[in-house]
Amino acid sequence: MELDGTHTLNAPVEAVWHLLMDPDTLAKATPGVKELEALGEDHYKAISQVKMGPVNGLFDGEMFVLDKLPPNSFTLKMTMKGKIGNVDASGQMALNALDDDQTEVVFSGSAQLSGTIARTGQRVLNGVAKTMTKQFFKSLEKEIKALQADDSSEKGQFFKQWFKK
Repeated sequence: MELDGTHTLNAPVEAVWHLLMDPDTLAKATPGVKELEALGEDHYKAISQVKMGPVNGLFDGEMFVLDKLPPNSFTLKMTMKGKIGNVDASGQMALNALDDDQTEVVFSGSAQLSGTIARTGQRVLNGVAKTMTKQFFKSLEKEIKALQADDSSEKGQFFKQWFKK
């Protein structure tokens, strides 16, 4: 399964980079992720739940952030196993500053699926992947807006350095 596209976020490239490198933000923004626990630098334990029609299951595995070129690009590598199958996925993200307040995220990736989840059908899987991608960026946009308005938390103060007042 292949997935690629672009999305524009209303935030400076440095802010988007730090959000995408923050495991708490990734766990909140990524559909289905129940837990993302740091095991080391750029190495995480991941637990997620996938629901696609009658196919429903928990997956656990590992995620790695590789090939980092801050604040421009990185690769995510995930290996997940569950009762309904296995997922081996890799994706690249490039961050392009459109101006001081906008960042274009260009993404591409692929996933190899096995087991029951692989037998669901390519058309269904592609549709689910596109929906999950839209949900991810919508959640990321919500997080950006919340941080732009947050004057009280340490995280909000950290991100204020990139957002114009």
